[in-house]
Amino acid sequence: MSCGSSQPPLPPLQADKPKPAKLSSSNLEALRPTSRDDKKSSWDGRRLVGSVDYDKGVSRVTVEVAGVGRDQIPARYRLRVYGTRWQKDWKVSEVVERLLRLNHWDDVDAVLNCWVGRFARKNFSLLIREMSNKSSLERAVQVFQWMKSQKNYCPRTDIYNMMIRLHARHNQIDQARGLFFEMQEWRCKPDAETYNSLISAHGRAGQWRWATNIVEDMLSAAIPPTRSTYNNLINACGSSGNWKEALKVCKKMTENGVGPDLVTHNIILSAFKSGGQYAKALAYFELMKKTNISPDTVTFNIVIHCLVKLGQYGRAVDIFNLLIGKRAECCPDVVTFTSIIHAYSICGQVENCNKVFNMMLAEGMKPNIVSFNALMAAYASHGMHDEAFATFNEIKHAGYRPDVVSYTSLLNAYGRSGQYKKARGIFDMMKKNSCRPNRVTYNALIDAYGSAGMISEAVQVLREMEGIGIQPDNVSLSTLLAACGRCGQIVKINSILSMAKSLGIELNTVAHNSAIGSYMAVGEYRKAVAFYRMMIEKNVRPDTTTFNILISGSCKLEKFNDFFEFLDEMKELNVPLSKEVYSSLICAYIKQGNVAEAEKTFAMMKATGCMPDVITYTSMINAYRSTDDWKKAWDVFEEMRVNNIKPDPIACSALMEALNRGCQSAMVLQLAKVMREESILLNSRASFEILFHKIVASGIVVSFSTYSVLLKNLLAAGRWRKYIEILEWMEDGGIRPSLQMYCSVLSHALKYKSMKHAVLIQERIDYTKLYHSKKFSSVECLIYWYA
Repeated sequence: MSCGSSQPPLPPLQADKPKPAKLSSSNLEALRPTSRDDKKSSWDGRRLVGSVDYDKGVSRVTVEVAGVGRDQIPARYRLRVYGTRWQKDWKVSEVVERLLRLNHWDDVDAVLNCWVGRFARKNFSLLIREMSNKSSLERAVQVFQWMKSQKNYCPRTDIYNMMIRLHARHNQIDQARGLFFEMQEWRCKPDAETYNSLISAHGRAGQWRWATNIVEDMLSAAIPPTRSTYNNLINACGSSGNWKEALKVCKKMTENGVGPDLVTHNIILSAFKSGGQYAKALAYFELMKKTNISPDTVTFNIVIHCLVKLGQYGRAVDIFNLLIGKRAECCPDVVTFTSIIHAYSICGQVENCNKVFNMMLAEGMKPNIVSFNALMAAYASHGMHDEAFATFNEIKHAGYRPDVVSYTSLLNAYGRSGQYKKARGIFDMMKKNSCRPNRVTYNALIDAYGSAGMISEAVQVLREMEGIGIQPDNVSLSTLLAACGRCGQIVKINSILSMAKSLGIELNTVAHNSAIGSYMAVGEYRKAVAFYRMMIEKNVRPDTTTFNILISGSCKLEKFNDFFEFLDEMKELNVPLSKEVYSSLICAYIKQGNVAEAEKTFAMMKATGCMPDVITYTSMINAYRSTDDWKKAWDVFEEMRVNNIKPDPIACSALMEALNRGCQSAMVLQLAKVMREESILLNSRASFEILFHKIVASGIVVSFSTYSVLLKNLLAAGRWRKYIEILEWMEDGGIRPSLQMYCSVLSHALKYKSMKHAVLIQERIDYTKLYHSKKFSSVECLIYWYA
C-alpha cells in the first residue's frame, strides 16, 4: 500500500522471532510485566473450584484465592485473633464475595475489621486485584481507603497500578491521574506498567495528546517504553481517528528497536477503520499476508468490517466461509457473526441473516446485545414486525436489558409496516423503562408518522425532540420532506425548509435530494429544478440520487432539453451513471422514436459493467413493442431470464402487448405458462392481453359492443394510452368509434399533459363531428381528414 507524499510511510511488517503469541488487541493489559507478588505462588493459592447442583442441573466454576491465613500472619498479631469469635479467618475470595453482597449504603469497615487477613500486608494486593477483576469500582475505592488507614499498610506500586487500571476501565480519567500523583507523594515510584495504564486510560477517552505527553514524561523519568507502551499510544491515536499519527508512532516504535507484534498490526488496522480509511486497511492486510504474519480473529473481524463498508459483501462472506470451514488458524467469534449479519442486512437478504444467527447458536456461542440488535435491524428494514418483536423478547430471555438500539429497531419495524400506533407505544414503553430515546429513535418515530401520511404528528414529534434538547438533523428533515412528497402537501414542504433555516441546519446532499424529490412528486417541476440550482450555488455536491430524480422527472414530462442538460452536468461532475439513469435515457430515446440510440445506450450500459435490472429490460421491451418488433422484444426477455433477473408483471405485460401486435398468439400463451411456473402475478394489463388473445384466437368477430366493454374497463383502470391503441384497432378493423369514446379519453391526455395524443384525439373528434353532421359527403370528409 502506498500513501501520498503528505502521509507518513507505513511501518514495516515483520514477524518477531520467536513467533509472538496471538493476543487480542482489546486486551493490551495481557502484555504487562508480571509483578513481584505474582511470582510468589506459595502464598497466592489461586485455584479453580467447581460445584454442581444435581437437583437444579446447574454447575458453577469459581476462582478461589486463599491468601495469608491465621497461621501465617506475624506473631505479634496472633494473640489478638486467637480465642475470639469476632475474628474470622476468611480467604481472600470469601472477603470479596461478602463485600460485593453488601448494599451500597453499608460500610465495608465492619466486614474488613473482622478479617484476620488484614494483619498480613501481602493480602492487600490480592484483595485489590480480586476487587479489580470483579470491576466493582465503588467497593474497590472503599477498600483502598480502608487499607490506607491500616497501620501495617505500606504503599506499593502494584496496588496503585491496579487501581489506576480499574479507574481507566470505568473511564474515570481524572481519578486515575490523581492516583498517579498520590503514589508519588507516598514516595512510590511509578514503573512502566503505571505509565502504560495511564496511556491506556487516556486512549479510551480519546485524549491522544495527553497520552503522547505521558510517554514524554516516561522518557524523562528514564523509564524505557515497552511494546505495550507503544501499542497503547498507537491505540490512543487510532481510536481517535488520527490514523496518520498512529503510523508515525508505529514508525518510531520500529526505529527504537521495539518490533511490532500482531497486536500492533491489529491496532493499525483498527486505526484505519476508525479513520474511515477502509481501502488502506485492506491494503495493509494484504501487506501483512505477504510478510507471513498470521492474522487472528480480531484481524479478520476488522477486515470484514472494512469490506462491508466498501460494499464488497462477496469478499466479506468469503472470509467468513474461510473461518467457518476451519481452513484458517483461528475461528470466528460473536463479532464475526454479527458483522456478517449486518452485511446481509444491508443487502436485504433477511433469510441469510437468520441463518447466520442460527449458525452462531449452533456453534455454541452466546449472542450479545449487539448481535440481537443486528438481527432486529434486518427485520426492521423490511417491516417484519412480528419477527422483530420475537427477537426483542429473546433479548430479555437471554438475560440482557434491551438498549436504545433494541427499542429503536422495534419501533422502526412497526413504522415500516404502517403501524404508527404500535410504534408510538414502543416509544412510550422505552421511556417508561428508563431508556432515554436518542436522535435516531425520534427520527424513526417521525418516519412512522410520515409514512402514514400524518405530517402534523410527525412535526409534533420533531418539536418534542427539540424541546428536550436533541437538535434535529438532516435525517429528521429528509424524513419529513419525503413524507410531504408522498402526501402531496407542497405547503408543508416550504414550511419544513423554512424551519430548517430557522434552526440553522445546513442541508446536506440527502436533504436536498428529499426536497427535490418531494417537489417532483407534487408536480412542481420548476421548483425542483430551482432547488437543484440553489444546491449547486451552495457548493453542495449532487450525487447519483440527485440526478436520478431530475433525469427521471424530466423524462416523464418529456422535457428532453433539460434531460440532456442534466446528463451533461452529471458527466462533468464525474458522477457515475446508475441503472436508473440508463433506464431513463433509454425511455427518453424511445419517446423520441429513436430506437437505434436506445439500443446503443443499452449496449453501452452492459459494456461499462453496469448490469441492467428488470426496469431497464422492460424499457427495451417497450422500445421494440413501439416498433412492432416482437422478435427482439422476446430476445430481450430471454436475455433477462438467462442473467437470473426475474421478470415482473410489468415486463411480462409489455411483452404480451408486443406479441399480440405481432399476431403471435401462441407465444402469448407460452408466456402465460412461464408466468405461472415462476409465480409471476397477472396484472390488469397482462390479463387484458390474454383475454384479447383468446377473443381473436376464437375466430369471433369483435363487435362494437365488445370494444365498448374493453374500452370502458381500460379507462376505469387508468390505461388511457392502451385505450387510444384499441381505438386504432377499431378503425383498422373497419369499426368507427363513437364521438363519446374520443371525448372520454381526451380529458386523460390533457390531464397527463400528453399534447401529442391530445392533438390527435381532437382531430378525430372534429372529423367525427363533421361526418355525423352530414355537412360534407364521405369523400369530402376523407379529403378534410388527410388534409
